[in-house]
Formats: sequence, C-alpha cells, structure tokens
Amino acid sequence: MLVLSLVGLVLALTVGALVVASAVVASQRARLAADLGALTGASALQDEASPASACAAARQVVGGNGAATQSCSSDGSVVDVRVMVPVGLWPEPAVARARAGPE
Repeated sequence: MLVLSLVGLVLALTVGALVVASAVVASQRARLAADLGALTGASALQDEASPASACAAARQVVGGNGAATQSCSSDGSVVDVRVMVPVGLWPEPAVARARAGPE
C-alpha cells in the first residue's frame, strides 16, 4: 500500500510539473513574439511606413512566432503590441505586451 501511495504521489508531482512547465514555455513564447512584433513595427515606422502597415508587419512576425495578435497600436513612432499564446495544459492563454520605438 505504501508503494502505491508513493507511485501516486510521484505521478501527481510529475503531472503538476508538466502543467507548470507548459505555462512557462507559453509565457516565454508570448514575450518573445510580442518583443519581436513591436520591434518589427517600430522598424517599419522608422522606414516611414504608415501605422497600419507597421501593425501589419508586426502581426506577420507575431504569427510567424506561433502567437496571435490581440491588439496593435501606434502613436507616432512607438508601437504597442499585445499577443497571446494558447497553453496546452492550462485553461488560460499566456498574454504578453511589448512597446518599441525611440524614447
């Protein structure tokens, strides 16, 4: 009986660790996608693109990194991007926000 209890405990800890690890990986992917998208949008603005085309470029980079763009806005030369990445074993998606542009 003690062995079964220990096996159950180890199994429960392993499943818990996998859930946490999947959330951490999704969070890192969301941050990376948001950062790269914001940098791409700000770079497009520096090349004198319109705010709409800068956000289109940011969305393309975000999508290429496995995330979905929730919002993208630009005021002048600063781009603000908010993205989400679904987490396989967690009920809520990982969300990240990034801003890029000259200060």
